[in-house]
Amino acid sequence: MILMPTQSEQRPEIAPELQGALQRFLDYAMLERGLSDNTAQAYRRDLIRYLTLLTEVGVRVPDAISQADVSALLKLLAELGLEASSVARNLTAVRMFHRFLLAEDLAQRDPTEHLRPPKLGRKLPSVLNVYEIERLMLAPDVETPLGLRDRALLEMLYGAGLRVSELIGLARTDLLFDVEVIRVMGKGNRERVVPIGSEGIEWVTAYLDDVRPGLVKPHTGQEVFLNFRGARFSRMGVWKLLRQYVALAGLEKKASPHTLRHSFATHLLEGGADLRAVQEMLGHANISTTQIYTHVDREYLKEVHRMFHPRA
Repeated sequence: MILMPTQSEQRPEIAPELQGALQRFLDYAMLERGLSDNTAQAYRRDLIRYLTLLTEVGVRVPDAISQADVSALLKLLAELGLEASSVARNLTAVRMFHRFLLAEDLAQRDPTEHLRPPKLGRKLPSVLNVYEIERLMLAPDVETPLGLRDRALLEMLYGAGLRVSELIGLARTDLLFDVEVIRVMGKGNRERVVPIGSEGIEWVTAYLDDVRPGLVKPHTGQEVFLNFRGARFSRMGVWKLLRQYVALAGLEKKASPHTLRHSFATHLLEGGADLRAVQEMLGHANISTTQIYTHVDREYLKEVHRMFHPRA
């Protein structure tokens, strides 16, 4: 089983022997199998992520990879929000890689031989694609004060991958826009720092400057997002607001606040983002039985978000 280290903040390079095996496989896939450029690039991203994780837990040669390692990777991808089709593609890439190693006598066994895709204990919510997210963001009428507030709220919910409880609990002092991050209090009172892209910063700043002062009442606290009564949003309030804009955007999928959180993770992972960084941004301290929690440097998180998030 993959167990991530808890001390190092450095992202290690792939072990040399694994890197060499990867390059030989990619050459084979392109030249002999004739895979399209897009498919080959997708396999390359999947396998780089796979071999980086293996390197981090001390695996240096192909024969040291176990079935548990492969199974843990697939379970982790699913738990973090990757769609079933993408998890299946990862398994296909890993299987092709190990069969190639076996055929070329670069390994003596294939750890994927009897492997099946992981079964999830619960059904994951649907995921919106990037085009659907764009339509959703354009649904609020930003020429009105509440429409501008709602655009800022949606940008924050998706752009930082927040749980709805984290969104409604955000205080103004948690917005560290000068360094492009927000401070989030997650489950179990675990505090984390999450990057926020330029789109989110722009819309939330406009809301804070132009709309929030008009919503403030004598009883108003420091929460960022206020309803028309000047109070913090309720969970149901956010859910109803999202449902309204899903309908206005003409989206056929059902979507909850958690759908946007899974979309955030999916878009980062499918873009090739590092699993550790995505896990840290989501605030997952323990995913299933795979203990992978580790500290990731803030600047590295920001760079991953900037490179791979659609609205960074």
